[in-house]
Amino acid sequence: MDENANIGSVACLEYIKHPISVARAVMEKTPHVMLVGDGALQFAVSQGFKKENLLTEESEKEWKEWLKDSKYKPIANIENHDTIGMIALDVNGNLSGACTTSGMAFKMHGRVGDSPIIGAGLYVDNEIGAATATGHGEEVIRISGCHLVVELMRQGKSPQKACEEAVARIVKLTKNRNKDLKDIQVGFIALNKAGEYGSYCIQGGFNYAVYDDTGNNLIDADYFLK
Repeated sequence: MDENANIGSVACLEYIKHPISVARAVMEKTPHVMLVGDGALQFAVSQGFKKENLLTEESEKEWKEWLKDSKYKPIANIENHDTIGMIALDVNGNLSGACTTSGMAFKMHGRVGDSPIIGAGLYVDNEIGAATATGHGEEVIRISGCHLVVELMRQGKSPQKACEEAVARIVKLTKNRNKDLKDIQVGFIALNKAGEYGSYCIQGGFNYAVYDDTGNNLIDADYFLK
């Protein structure tokens, strides 16, 4: 998503090593904002992306082990997914962002998380700020998480406070549904037009990188459950 609210997204895209590049092509070369499944694959191939088998021996072994019980139960902070969210402020003061993931391991076929959904896993408003998310996508979608973070910044909250309030919304809804917070992990990062940033998550164990004039810095995010 760029500073002019141009957006592109793909979901349920198999056989393509860099789906985020396909999402950019959707943004730049089609009148649509999201392509999924076979349609996304057909478009990717038409744009010159290579179709290849991405299954590794290690992943296949883990999957076959999982099949013995076949439990669809996400476990917080188990590194079975690899969401990467990036938000940036350029020298002209313009904001942009991107988010990509392999998705939760051992998910049901057809499951879509928050990462490809604009307003959930990523949102950019060039007047205010930008946000991206990681963790259990269902919980982020439930509150339109990144759009919420940006709107909270519009109301005058700092990026840090906006992330904290978004997490508080998830915490409240989780308790209302009688779910155990220890089973859930969600983290947000946010950046405003002034270059201020913040991050907050439900559980410890989440860190994020900041690159600015001082160089690269890896920061442990504050969290709710202590």
